Amino acid sequence: MLITHDTRCALDAVVDLVNSAPDDESDGSAEGLGDVEALREFVRSHAISDVGVLTERDLAGVRHIRRRFAEVFAATEPHVAAALLNELVAAAGTTPRLTDHDGYDWHVHYFAPGASVADHLAADCGMALAFFVVAGEQERLRRCEAPDCRRAFIDLSRNRSRRYCDSRTCGNRLHVAAYRARRREAAELEQEGVQDGARDAAHDGVRGRTQDAAHDGARDAAQGAAPDAAGTAARGPEALEQGLEQEKVVQ
Repeated sequence: MLITHDTRCALDAVVDLVNSAPDDESDGSAEGLGDVEALREFVRSHAISDVGVLTERDLAGVRHIRRRFAEVFAATEPHVAAALLNELVAAAGTTPRLTDHDGYDWHVHYFAPGASVADHLAADCGMALAFFVVAGEQERLRRCEAPDCRRAFIDLSRNRSRRYCDSRTCGNRLHVAAYRARRREAAELEQEGVQDGARDAAHDGVRGRTQDAAHDGARDAAQGAAPDAAGTAARGPEALEQGLEQEKVVQ
């Protein structure tokens, strides 16, 4: 899929726009567009032209289309994303025209002359995302897979393999966590093996002592019985002789 310079600029702008939203809009935490000055900085950083003087109304309009673009990134089916984008670009009064303003090469602007900054973003960014749907690449519009991060990003990798908004932060953090979990599991298994070995050794020791005691008892019993038998055998002839002598006396 060929991505021109102006399309890439629009993609960068829409990703930053979606990611400027707070995690919870009800409490206003981490709002990237907290005031008009923040909006001015956003416009400057993305070199957005022909927007005039920005006001609170512009801020409200940009926040509104931010929510709509977030819905596009959340869409799991191409026809859902297409319907959302159709609404965005239609409401913005999209009017394609060629321009080479400010020394840039010829490129296409999709926003109508005199459009508000919200309509400007809706038209240019909406068309940039529409190209992905047309090319069958809508699934490249993604959210970070890190458990504690839901930042939007566009996967421009050749094999659509990107999973994190930034591999140097979320990606590395997940890899480190997985490595530590494997180390911890291996240590636990090793400890269980040591405990099982100690338990088996103790059991074998008790069994061995029991068998030794039984063997010793049997041996002692055998040794005690042997002298009695030997004594009886030794006294046998003497007793017989005494009996014969007594018999002679009687006769």
